[in-house]
Amino acid sequence: MRFVINSFIMLIALFVGNVFAADTGWLTDQHNDHAQVRLLSASQKDGKVALLLDVQLQDGWKTYWRSPGEGGIAPEIDWKSPIKDMQWLWPAPGRFDVAGISTQGYMGDVVFPIIVDATEKLDKLTGTLTLSTCSNVCILTDYPFELDLTEPAPSNFEWAFNQAMGSVPPTTGLTQSQKVGFTGDSLVVELQKIAGEPWGKDAAVFTDTPEGTTLGVPEIQSSGDMLTATVKVSDDWGDKAPDLTGQNFSFVVTDGDLSQQVTAKIEPFTGTITQSGANAIPLWQILAFALLGGLILNLMPCVLPVLAMKLGSILMVPQGEQKTIRRQFLLSSSGILVSFWLLALLMTLLRAGQQAVGWGIQFQNPWFIGFMVLITAAFTANLFGLFEIHLGSKASTRLATTGGQGNSGHFWQGVFATLLATPCSAPFLGTAVAFALAAPLDELWLVFTALGLGMSLPWLLIAAFPAISRLLPKPGAWMNKLRIVLGLMMLLSCLWLMSLLIPHFGETYTLAISIIFLLLLAIFIGKKYSLRAGIYSLLLFILIGVGFTWATMDETTGSRAIVQDTVNWQPLSEEAIEQALSENKRVFIDVTADWCVTCKANKYNVLLRDDIQQALNEPDVVALRGDWTKPSPEITAFLQKRGQVAVPFNQVYGPKLAEGEILSTILDREVLLSIMNEAKGAEK
Repeated sequence: MRFVINSFIMLIALFVGNVFAADTGWLTDQHNDHAQVRLLSASQKDGKVALLLDVQLQDGWKTYWRSPGEGGIAPEIDWKSPIKDMQWLWPAPGRFDVAGISTQGYMGDVVFPIIVDATEKLDKLTGTLTLSTCSNVCILTDYPFELDLTEPAPSNFEWAFNQAMGSVPPTTGLTQSQKVGFTGDSLVVELQKIAGEPWGKDAAVFTDTPEGTTLGVPEIQSSGDMLTATVKVSDDWGDKAPDLTGQNFSFVVTDGDLSQQVTAKIEPFTGTITQSGANAIPLWQILAFALLGGLILNLMPCVLPVLAMKLGSILMVPQGEQKTIRRQFLLSSSGILVSFWLLALLMTLLRAGQQAVGWGIQFQNPWFIGFMVLITAAFTANLFGLFEIHLGSKASTRLATTGGQGNSGHFWQGVFATLLATPCSAPFLGTAVAFALAAPLDELWLVFTALGLGMSLPWLLIAAFPAISRLLPKPGAWMNKLRIVLGLMMLLSCLWLMSLLIPHFGETYTLAISIIFLLLLAIFIGKKYSLRAGIYSLLLFILIGVGFTWATMDETTGSRAIVQDTVNWQPLSEEAIEQALSENKRVFIDVTADWCVTCKANKYNVLLRDDIQQALNEPDVVALRGDWTKPSPEITAFLQKRGQVAVPFNQVYGPKLAEGEILSTILDREVLLSIMNEAKGAEK
């Protein structure tokens, strides 16, 4: 409030004062009618020139402090005149948290005092002011200006300059002791207020960013005259922060109308950090999430056929050969564990190469999808009895082996099950993976090991108690029928993988590949068994192919979809969220991918339900959808800002949920409707 009053008084004084003072007048830009700027100056004295930069913004628009935070660009001047030095003085900022992004800056009217040190006597000061202004969109505007220094300064300029300086935080007056400690991943700021006065509820800390680091939003806790601000810190790529011990840390602390600029040397932190919220989840709980998430993966449609095949293979083992059963399942479990370690290695290498990381991102690569198509095709042909594979040949034949007594086949079955699991996002798994990808490398490997152990649990259970196999029925003719059922399940997996090639190669080529595969499969079945079997298989494959095409291709048109999606989905962006919130609307976010099986389940089980469609079509609801089928830096950044690395991802914003609420991985219709209603707030 004091800043606003001072600025108002200063403007009045300038307007009624000497009109011959150096003054650019109000500068505007035809592409930005949301802001206007004005520069005024005194005469040059002892080589220095005092300036006032006045920025006026329309309601809802903001500009930025010297350290903007997670987004934005600080204003700057590109001087054309010979300038030796410039001291830009910054009023105490505010914080703006919208759609998961936290920035530091100003709204309304802000006046910056600036002191320029010129290298020579100047008649004019010329330059270009670059100003970033943001609302639901951001505009970067250049304002060329020229100040005539031959005109005398108005009698009230010095007074106005001092008034503007009154909004710049001094280096004393609010705290009597300051201490900054470094823990390795956090900066802990401890401040004692002067004269033992208690801190107010609106006390805040605004941080400058040390070079090579990224800082989180300070978590403020106060008790009496002591205030503690905990600031998460990492390097520029989200990995472990560099050692900041011994460096100077600059920040501004505010309490009501009072503020202070503080610069303190960073020391090793020896106390105890008290955290709250998601950052406080202990490692043991994350490991429990990883175990549970890995276990649930076995129930996903991606993995269940492989586990069923593995259980069926027990029947091929002679009665009493418990050692053989134990060995087979231990080998498969080791294949699962090794696969998760390879995934951890992949994530480590991607982080080292400063690439985007996330669960299932290998399915964004058409070569990987093609490889998986070949493997599932080999599995399908083998289950239909078209050939038997003996171990010891190429890697692809090892992957396709379902029988036999060799060690390699059982190991590769575990690897194959893991590869099929990666497009599935199970409950608890997203939390564990998100923690792992943001954690130090030793914790990343620990979490991925827990994921592997979790997925291995059913396999290890049978290895520990082979007698479970006695619960299965005795071998008989039913096994041939089961093999055909498993073959059809694997065929569906193969066709699904082929459908993932559509975004890369188009519908025509993908459909042609699918038809050729089904024809060859029917022809070989006819040659292996009989012409009648081949014809029946061809008819069955045609039905499966037509049904699968109808369900998976060109869903957005609704012409082939069983249930039409009537929601007017808009492209996902942070700006779209801010725009909707500024209009007092609710926002539903759906980040999906064609290769994500859980996304499809959410779509058909929840999002296409009539009541959900009706809720998402209400006038005050904006539905935003992001597609992660192909690599997208924008979608990756959007997920990472919310601590997510996997899809599906759903979030709801609204007048009563300005910070957004993240929904469960597997959507629940009633919970979704309840949160959408909560976001709307009470009816007026």
